[in-house]
Amino acid sequence: MGIVAGLDSSSESTRIVVCDADTGAVLRQGYAPHPPSAAEGDPQGWLISLGEAAAGGLLEGVQAIGVSAQQHGLLTLDAGGVLVRPALLGNDRRAQASAADLTEALGGRAAWAQAVGTVPQASLAVAKLRWLARNEPESATRTAMLLQPHEWLVWQLLGRPVRRTTDRGAASATGYWSAATGGWRPDLVELALGHQAALPDVLAPAEPAGHTPEGLLISAGTGETMAAAFGLGVGPGDAVVSLGASGSVFAVHHQALADPQGTITSFADATGMHLPVVHTQNAVRVLRGTAELLGTDLAGLSELALRSSWGAYGMVLLPYLEGERTPHLPHTAGTLTGLRRESMKPEHLARAAFEGMLCGLTDALDVLRGRGVVVRRVFLLGAAAELPAVQALAPALFGTQVVVPQPADWAALGAARQAAWSLGVQHGVLSPQEPPHWPYGAGQVYEPGEELPAGQAVRQQYGTVREQTHPGAFGQ
Repeated sequence: MGIVAGLDSSSESTRIVVCDADTGAVLRQGYAPHPPSAAEGDPQGWLISLGEAAAGGLLEGVQAIGVSAQQHGLLTLDAGGVLVRPALLGNDRRAQASAADLTEALGGRAAWAQAVGTVPQASLAVAKLRWLARNEPESATRTAMLLQPHEWLVWQLLGRPVRRTTDRGAASATGYWSAATGGWRPDLVELALGHQAALPDVLAPAEPAGHTPEGLLISAGTGETMAAAFGLGVGPGDAVVSLGASGSVFAVHHQALADPQGTITSFADATGMHLPVVHTQNAVRVLRGTAELLGTDLAGLSELALRSSWGAYGMVLLPYLEGERTPHLPHTAGTLTGLRRESMKPEHLARAAFEGMLCGLTDALDVLRGRGVVVRRVFLLGAAAELPAVQALAPALFGTQVVVPQPADWAALGAARQAAWSLGVQHGVLSPQEPPHWPYGAGQVYEPGEELPAGQAVRQQYGTVREQTHPGAFGQ
């Protein structure tokens, strides 16, 4: 079919991959950092970064481009399409009180879960709108159009046409689009902002957003989580566990999951399926904190942990260092139990940290399993996935095969795959229901094997300590 490109405009940089549309082989790559920003950003800086990443003829011969971008950003535009204020970004925590206010305004967590599949958090666009209305009423009054980062970039690439577009995946991350019904909830925009605002058209997965004046196809684009899932090629039966300072677990499912507790965020994916997500507040921050306490780094902590054995000599760490989202314990702290004289050694504390972090993520995985999501294989992402202790413990604790893919720009690859899909449909060689079958990068595969019973015993002990310390934390 030709050559396509995928660009991922993250919170820190722009990464571009240029791929063969038929095979997915990466032909060229580009990178450029974004200007430093905190809770607010200048979208023009994203365009400058894009230009720098594409320098040197990187996009020569490209026939289609897909765009992935940081989720939970909000751009407010006036009636003429001019930015009202700098973009509000996903790491902006100022809207926490506004999120709680909105939750109550609609009737609680269950009401929001039923309406749009997610409960307001500070990161969501809907909470940012309420914050804007309360703190910058003049800006709120001027706001006539709402866009997210990927939608704004697509709009710019197309020359700022009258029509503005998005996809199901990005729309589902706003807090005012329902994955279950596939429609916007303008009443929730009004509840948050105080008045209506124009929203982009939601495209089908393979539907193009348009063509540039030069004839370059621009596909629908999507959010980073959805693009990464599409780049990885995950499908039904697959889950992805992402190890950052905090953690997330998501899986491909055939339907939206409305969770009255608000533990599951009901996203849509980039293919027409659904992408239920469960977040944990604590993941690698637990390992880093323990490493600092023991005077080592993550590699050293991993080495220490492997000197211990399953169960860490009876120590159990509930890793709720920053409070926790799963289970919903926002004001709690971490707990270390089982201290005995023989267990008070660095290697056993290191082991308890790894087991506690992974058991916390398994709790999140079990939330999805408990709602009928089939998990046969787990993809483990993040730099910490390369730690030997993580690779040794995860399969038996998760209770399933674990794949650690080779590092790659998965979101950019997902955007490129989407571009190839749209291009193939335009040329009549691909179906709108079937994306291109690209081979995926090799990775290490780990099986639970004979250590499964030991891992499940650790899980049981962790669950017992969690229930004794926080009775009914999961509402059971």
